[in-house]
Amino acid sequence: MKDRVRQAPRDNMSQCFLDSGKTETETEPKPARRKKNPQRRARIMPLGGAGEIGMNMTLIEYGNDIIAVDCGQMIPDDELLGIDMVIPDINYVIERANKFRAILITHAHEDHTGALPYLLEQIKAPVYATRLTCEMVRERMKEFDLEREIILHEILPREIIRIGDMRIEPIQVTHSIPGSLAFAIRLPFGNIIFSGDYKIDPTPPDGQLFDYQTFARYGEEGVIALFADSTNIGREGTAGSERAVIEPLDRIFQQASQTIIFSCFASSLHRIQIAFDLAVRHGKKVFVTGLNMHRNLRIASETGALRVPHGILREFRELKRIPPGERMILTTGSQGETMSALNRMALGEHADVKINIGDTVVLSSRIIPGNDKAIYRMINHLFRRGAQVIYESIDKVHVSGHAHREEIRTLISLCKPRYLVPLHGEFRHLVEHKALGVEMGIDPEKIFILQNGDVLEFDADGAARAGRVEVGRILVDGHDVGIDEIVLRDRRHLSEDGMVIIMLVIDQQNAQLISGPDIVSRGFLYMDENEEFFNDCKRIVLRAFNDCEKESKEEWAVVKDAVRRALKKYIKAETGRFPVILPVILEI
Repeated sequence: MKDRVRQAPRDNMSQCFLDSGKTETETEPKPARRKKNPQRRARIMPLGGAGEIGMNMTLIEYGNDIIAVDCGQMIPDDELLGIDMVIPDINYVIERANKFRAILITHAHEDHTGALPYLLEQIKAPVYATRLTCEMVRERMKEFDLEREIILHEILPREIIRIGDMRIEPIQVTHSIPGSLAFAIRLPFGNIIFSGDYKIDPTPPDGQLFDYQTFARYGEEGVIALFADSTNIGREGTAGSERAVIEPLDRIFQQASQTIIFSCFASSLHRIQIAFDLAVRHGKKVFVTGLNMHRNLRIASETGALRVPHGILREFRELKRIPPGERMILTTGSQGETMSALNRMALGEHADVKINIGDTVVLSSRIIPGNDKAIYRMINHLFRRGAQVIYESIDKVHVSGHAHREEIRTLISLCKPRYLVPLHGEFRHLVEHKALGVEMGIDPEKIFILQNGDVLEFDADGAARAGRVEVGRILVDGHDVGIDEIVLRDRRHLSEDGMVIIMLVIDQQNAQLISGPDIVSRGFLYMDENEEFFNDCKRIVLRAFNDCEKESKEEWAVVKDAVRRALKKYIKAETGRFPVILPVILEI
């Protein structure tokens, strides 16, 4: 791969600029080894993505400059009831906003970009990424009315970005989405590499090859530390090329006599390109459903990351005019998401698409642990409607975008790092990655397993742990950012034992009970089948109210507490359960 020449506009505010396309080895001699200086150590700390999958964000602090590699979100687990997403705790950055210079984005997946709006609405800093990633970030910013505020710099592999004393070189890698990068960060005392998400695809659909040469060049020059993806450390061999799915998908398209419903992640643009190419080969017209799918197709086609054959896309109003054997519906929902287009098809609730006997549904994605119940429930509904459903365990309709063990070995061999830092994985993945590094001859004392907030310091003499910074995670629920743990506790309580509402109407003049108590049960016991029990609850509430002193009845809080304690004790004794008890008092 030849080095590319490009000059980006200078940004004096951020102290960032791009050199001409020459590589660092061509423009400067190798930096001389410096004496240890506590003020010139590099501090590297993950705010997310260490010990978990998702929410990737790592800070590099050197001198008076801080940069971030990625700024992603995480899908909430089942315990985070009602939470839409989880993002890194960015307080460390906010408190040092005057030193924060730039954000380097490895690729456009939301676990690497999803938290950008929440950071950039508080700090103005340039974002560096490939063209496709920039446009997808810009689209995301429109949702927050920030598209005019954000500073986006499109970069190409092997361009040099200068930020203070740091020089950063993007390195082309292959992944499940075009425009994916690793970053080599050159410091005065040596080089650090962040792999980003990668696999080594020998025949990527877009022809943009994994850049062995640049990784090897840094390996020969010397790499202090490699921060590397650990997602598929438990899988032997290699992930395989995206092209590996062409033959089985071609066979499926050939055998399908009715409509093909093809589902994958909206960001799996290589897979979508293959689906388009096969649709042309087999004479299919393509109908697209799903908001994210429409958005990503538009951006990818505008940036040249996706080639949409002329005349192949059709509007849904034409669906009934195209024979079933000539239709392919491209959709989201391969993970069984409740409101996704495919799940609504499975339930017969989609406005435009009805599943018919003989249709073929292809789930061209991995069944992500935690989503399996929802996915198999959706698959069952599809089978009930007469569809043939093909997924990963049935046929080879998916290949991973993350490196398997042999590819991880290859990257370590190319970079020859003095220190290895596994990232992007649960704790078990990081431990297995460390074991692989030891197997390859790296001193176990030089392999660091980090958790979010851990700080590593690097200088010419090596690396060492340097304590922790206080970090957590920020919960986002709709427009509310930073949901309190008490709210989550109440939601969990409600989900486990339900709620009992007690309503009392009190005369404001004499504090006498005018009406009630009335009781409403939600998620606790069905009232029609437990009438006697709830009548007893009313008697307990009435007794607790009557036992209150006259002066106490004028204080709502006292009455509510007395009623709540009495009813809680009775319900616990009778049922062994602990519903949320909510007294409501109306004064008239």
